[in-house]
Amino acid sequence: MEDFPVGLLVAILGFGLGIVFGAAAQRTNFCTMGAISDIVFLEDWNRFRAWMLAIAVAVLGSQVLNQAGLVDLTKSIYLSPNLGWSGAIIGGLLFGFGMTIAGGCGNKTLVRLGAGNLKSLVVALFLGIFAYMTVRGLTGLARVELENLTMVDLTEMGLKTQGIPDIVAAVTALPVETLRLAVSVLVVGGLLWFCFKSAAFRSSRVNIAGGLIIGALIPAAWYVTGVLGADEFEPTAVASFTFIAPVGDSLQYLMTFTGSTINFGIAAIGGVITGAFLMAKAKGEFHFETFTDSGDMIRHIIGGSIMGMGGVLALGCTIGQGVTGMSTLALGSVIALLSILAGGVFGMKYLEHGSFGGTLSALFARG
Repeated sequence: MEDFPVGLLVAILGFGLGIVFGAAAQRTNFCTMGAISDIVFLEDWNRFRAWMLAIAVAVLGSQVLNQAGLVDLTKSIYLSPNLGWSGAIIGGLLFGFGMTIAGGCGNKTLVRLGAGNLKSLVVALFLGIFAYMTVRGLTGLARVELENLTMVDLTEMGLKTQGIPDIVAAVTALPVETLRLAVSVLVVGGLLWFCFKSAAFRSSRVNIAGGLIIGALIPAAWYVTGVLGADEFEPTAVASFTFIAPVGDSLQYLMTFTGSTINFGIAAIGGVITGAFLMAKAKGEFHFETFTDSGDMIRHIIGGSIMGMGGVLALGCTIGQGVTGMSTLALGSVIALLSILAGGVFGMKYLEHGSFGGTLSALFARG
């Protein structure tokens, strides 16, 4: 085992964690876009509370690992001292809108694909293509220009990261470790109170299970990449679950297999699809589903493309920023999450009214 490649070990464990993620999401119907839809159209907050429970568990587990010195979360992309606030806002809005048009966010697309939804295959392909284009391709040029114009270098303000505890410490001169503990307690405690104050949620074992499992997988992934992957000769990037850029990387990996190296993200993508497939087959829920007409196909292509661009701009999706990023207590993740929520609500209203003008009129009239 001493000669076993660390990168391969991380990928194998990533695939295993992905299987658990996909199976849990399929079994509990954990869906962040569905959570927003339930609120907007049904005034049902149960799935949203499951999402918030996942964040609470992810923050708790991740901060324990960080405080124990096992995982250095400052090495993750979320705590960079370069605050891309414009990308978080624009990308978050685009992603939130795109996921409503495509019928699901990144993780739901993969879960549905595993359960036989061929619409999701098309969405995943366009999501991956446009994500890769925005990282390294044609649309990446616009991303770089946006970052150059609006990126805030927090090191100029004496900050090492964009973590909320670090920012508050710089303003108040209080010890950052004390503030990290205080912020963690406030976030976790507040979210748990919000979730379990609802009798309907307390009685929903499925939603509670979904939140607990998905949330626990985030620190588990940090441990795999940050502890087991910490090899001085073959270092692994400290990462956890996210479903936008890794989809693009997965497409490239499939096309250039002999010249590519698998990583945690690529393996996790495969695991999620596999887990959803296994659970769907076990529950008798696997069935092929395709487009109803050309309009349906075009809408899903557009939604997937927008998600790919938006997710890269925002540095993540409803899981990548909305749970994983939030687990690091990063300011950029809070901005991205709020923007995704706003874009999702707008997208729901767009589907309801059928036009941007009608959507804006309805929103302002309600306001």
